[in-house]
Amino acid sequence: MKCGVIGLGSMGMGAALNLAQKGHDVTGCDLRPAALAELAAGGGKTATRAADLPADLEAVLVFVVNAAQADAVLFGTEGCVSRLAPGAVVICSTTLAPQIAKALGARLAERGLLMLDAPVSGGAVGARAGTMTVMASGPEAAFAKAEPVLAAIAGKVWRLGAAHGAGSTVKMVNQLLAGVHIAVAAEALALGIRAGADPQTLFDVISSSAGSSWMWQNRVPHILEGDDTPLSAVNIFVKDLGIVLDEARGLTFPLPLAAAAHQLFLAAAANGQGAKDDAFVIRVWQALTGIALPGEAKPAETSRAAPLP
Repeated sequence: MKCGVIGLGSMGMGAALNLAQKGHDVTGCDLRPAALAELAAGGGKTATRAADLPADLEAVLVFVVNAAQADAVLFGTEGCVSRLAPGAVVICSTTLAPQIAKALGARLAERGLLMLDAPVSGGAVGARAGTMTVMASGPEAAFAKAEPVLAAIAGKVWRLGAAHGAGSTVKMVNQLLAGVHIAVAAEALALGIRAGADPQTLFDVISSSAGSSWMWQNRVPHILEGDDTPLSAVNIFVKDLGIVLDEARGLTFPLPLAAAAHQLFLAAAANGQGAKDDAFVIRVWQALTGIALPGEAKPAETSRAAPLP
């Protein structure tokens, strides 16, 4: 199948590599030379602009950061809708507010194109393994057109109905849980460190206890290794929990835990950690209490409340 993948981050790169390895004609689009080189080495073609994708594409997967970028890569002056064949499918895996997903689907339908509102989960490991979970909604024709692509990139595809927005609603709930779980995992680890527990031992014990979670087991090792390379950045949860809170506000629905987690990610971003791995929201507690993280020197007593470099 002739496919384009726009956005070669942690999830988009895994999708593009799996498509190439499973025999699809895939062109990946990204501004970063290193990402393009990695896809080229994995058997894919590359482009730096969505408008430079090959003509007559049968499917395009969109893995950009936010709604503004999704709109730009599809409908902007350098967008790709003109590169799609009639009846092609756009698989939009960007985390969006449900109403925005509905609007994108309607605009694409006006051009004779199909869309799946299809956010994903599973992390970089799942993306590379081709086992992502896809939370998809859209017309049956879109599912049928996208089936070869989904088979190459996903371990589980949830069919959530014909209406665009349903996929984004489920992803919104997932991101509420994911953001709160990351924040509370960081809080718990920080408390243990401050109380004198060995971080590795604490991780091992909790991982086999009732207090564990997928995020605890997935994110805490990043802290233990002192590796803040962003597999998923703090700023992602500033955005995604913002979507959650905006949607809840429109429903007059209180979300005290999500709001608290959002404030912690905002605090981390204000502290200069926005582009770091989201597990390093723990640096909020480091800045407040002066704890030493594994592999990092303890901050000076006088600098506890100062912004981190």
